[in-house]
Amino acid sequence: MKKRESFNNRWGFILACIGSAVGMGNLWMFPTRVSMYGGGSYLLPYFIFVALIGFTGVIGEMSFGRATKSGPVDAFGTACEMRGHKKIGRILGYIPVLGSLAMAIGYTVVMGWILKYMIGSFTGSTLAPADADGFGTEFGSMATSFGNNLWQIIALGIGFVILVFGVNLGIELANKIMMPVFFCLFVILGIYVAFQPGAINGYKYIFQIEPKALADPKTWIFALGQAFFSLSVAGNGTLIYGSYLSDEEDIPAAAGRVALFDTLAALLAALVIIPAMATTGARLNQGGPGLMFIYLPALFKSMPGGYLIAIIFFVAVFFAGLSSLINLYEAPIATVQELFHLDRMVSCGIIAIIALAISLCIQGIVSGWMDLLSIYICPLGAGLAGVMFFWVCGQKYVETQVNTGRTKRFTGKFLPVCKYIYCPICLLVLILGIILGGIG
Repeated sequence: MKKRESFNNRWGFILACIGSAVGMGNLWMFPTRVSMYGGGSYLLPYFIFVALIGFTGVIGEMSFGRATKSGPVDAFGTACEMRGHKKIGRILGYIPVLGSLAMAIGYTVVMGWILKYMIGSFTGSTLAPADADGFGTEFGSMATSFGNNLWQIIALGIGFVILVFGVNLGIELANKIMMPVFFCLFVILGIYVAFQPGAINGYKYIFQIEPKALADPKTWIFALGQAFFSLSVAGNGTLIYGSYLSDEEDIPAAAGRVALFDTLAALLAALVIIPAMATTGARLNQGGPGLMFIYLPALFKSMPGGYLIAIIFFVAVFFAGLSSLINLYEAPIATVQELFHLDRMVSCGIIAIIALAISLCIQGIVSGWMDLLSIYICPLGAGLAGVMFFWVCGQKYVETQVNTGRTKRFTGKFLPVCKYIYCPICLLVLILGIILGGIG
């Protein structure tokens, strides 16, 4: 049997996990929600939920993957085999795998947009429109059916070039380059914005706590959604990266680092975007693609050195998006390898063809596509992984796997918190998402 690939070292694994977590949610949603839900009043519950999910769901999915040395299909099958129902587990394992593939396909469309704007920031076309209406028209013409084919194909190709090289020379090496560069570029942007007139008002707002906002249930609901989706608990990406992890790795410590750096990335984005908006006297109340492709380019154009700022920003965003994209595609690629015993290049080719065909066809409906997945499939996948590991596998198995690689035994409260708080939270995220039309 061919030996399974693994990460070369601890920081290679951690940077890959950080890359999977740092994505568009950090960049175009987190700053908006900080602005809309009371600044520090939103940050307080957000930090609480990051700590809770990081030390339950993230640890669980990493440990589950490492224990089974497989993707979701075989992992769920292994769990249910302990109860005599392996086939049921394998069938359920296809839910997070297909969810990961569908999410990656939607993300491919967004990466095509980002790549076009990144290249355009160098050529000058990104900042060419005269005003906000012009930026909106430009984005609108791109975000239509078959409106950005070339750049989307190139973005997909870049992702699969990395994936073909496997875990060590592909995923790990790429994230060792992209994640440090991402953080350095955003620090540069943060320093630049700090010296702009009026930026101080943005900082004041970010860290002030408003009792009224803190008492608003929506502040807590959307902080929960942000933390849940930002940490990439969906029963696929974190689990598959965990399967490439050695038994020497201390998973609770690794999960803590991933949660910390993911939170730092989100805070960096807020510390750049909210004060930048404050320099114009505006309050950020528009998230999603509109923020990144309409309002921020218009803002950059009005700022001194806007041409250079646009380059730095879109290069950083491209690296953040690409690191998430390769994580999303890895679960279905690994599943094809496991099920059909194919080599990596062939498995990548199969998934790439599927992704290319579907992603080109959904350009005009990608927003609804991603909403459907985030509302239903992601929390369902996370919940299934949680139930499989924390409930089906049993206490002895869970505690053994979580404590493998540790010098000191992890807290005995871990399993009860996971079973009775984290798993119900997955169900709560699903229900709230259905009621509110999405909270991620």
